[in-house]
Amino acid sequence: MDYITYAVPFFLLALLIELVYGIAINKNTYRLNDAISNLFMGTLRTANKLIIIGAAGYVFYLAETRFALWRMNPESPITWVFAFVIYDFFYYWFHRISHERQIFWASHVAHHQSEDYNLSTALRQTGTGAFVSWVFYIPMFLIGIPSYVFISVASLNLIYQFWVHSEHIPKLGWFENYFVTASNHRVHHAQNDQYIDKNYGGVFIIWDRIFGTHKIEDESEPCIYGIRGTLNTFNPIWANLHVYVKIIKEMWLSKDWKDRLYAPFARTGWTPKSFPEKAEKADFDPSNFKKYDPNIENRHKIYAFFQYLFITYIFLVFIQNESLNYYQLWVTISMMAFTMYCTSLWLDGKEGKIAEVVRLLLCLAIGLYAYFAISLTQISVSILIYATINLLALPFINNPKRVSRPKHA
Repeated sequence: MDYITYAVPFFLLALLIELVYGIAINKNTYRLNDAISNLFMGTLRTANKLIIIGAAGYVFYLAETRFALWRMNPESPITWVFAFVIYDFFYYWFHRISHERQIFWASHVAHHQSEDYNLSTALRQTGTGAFVSWVFYIPMFLIGIPSYVFISVASLNLIYQFWVHSEHIPKLGWFENYFVTASNHRVHHAQNDQYIDKNYGGVFIIWDRIFGTHKIEDESEPCIYGIRGTLNTFNPIWANLHVYVKIIKEMWLSKDWKDRLYAPFARTGWTPKSFPEKAEKADFDPSNFKKYDPNIENRHKIYAFFQYLFITYIFLVFIQNESLNYYQLWVTISMMAFTMYCTSLWLDGKEGKIAEVVRLLLCLAIGLYAYFAISLTQISVSILIYATINLLALPFINNPKRVSRPKHA
């Protein structure tokens, strides 16, 4: 059973509690633009999984039914405990390789782009992870772990990782030696020289201790979050694709065939020797680091937040409840992604009216088609009301004048 669906309301409640608590103690770790970007990417990842998970499921099925050495008893507590621990072992190696090799970093990088660190960061997930991550878990089926148990422990592992994305939780004494905590996961998300590429465990920190990737948070050096070579955008599409674009450019433009073939599997930060363009080095100076934080008007923030609320409604009511067929799912998720892109233009302080008009006209067209052609009354009425409200509000949402106002970390 996938427990994540049941945990989502508690995730959102925890976000609200953390926000209120941070404001109350005068240590707010949230910014609206960054938080909306995180939540957008979490929704996109969950929605995308529904349309690209088929291949992984089929491979898991073959491994479990035809190639497994034996089948463990799903009723036995020993099976569950073993599966929970061994899943985290494989997760450690998946997570570590996702930082060390380009093709896997291309997917995982999305989770590390936030320059804030709060519970919304936990929900910032890659939209392309389902293409590659499943490969690391095939051995679990080969050694006889039932698929039901696998799905359950995988979701429990991910749920555990939620709470460690907070700046408000201090070190927890002896617990730090065995389990992943907020303190040692803050290290993992930091880009400081002494912290980078450390603490890969999901639940157990013992794997990092065994394999030499453990680092204790240094109280004299605060963690600076984000990635080397900042994106300088809240665009979720580019956030998911920019490393893939880098790899494709290296494969296309490199003059040596060895460089072309090696590019996807090279270590992160690698540049082909035969690459004709000069590689830009992502220098990092903690004393000069500034967060990407364009100054935009409150009306644009409110408008952007309204888009998030509607996307959440569409996801929970129509996608999560499996109200759509496969074709309709593709159209809906594509429009969700386009909505996220258009909203990111407002958050980036860019000219977004033309894209917004196009998007809303498409929404009207989809709403009318859903009503008259395929009789999806509830979704069509929802989309038509939503698009109408946005079109009426648009004249009052003036094009923002972008004034870059970085904040010191």
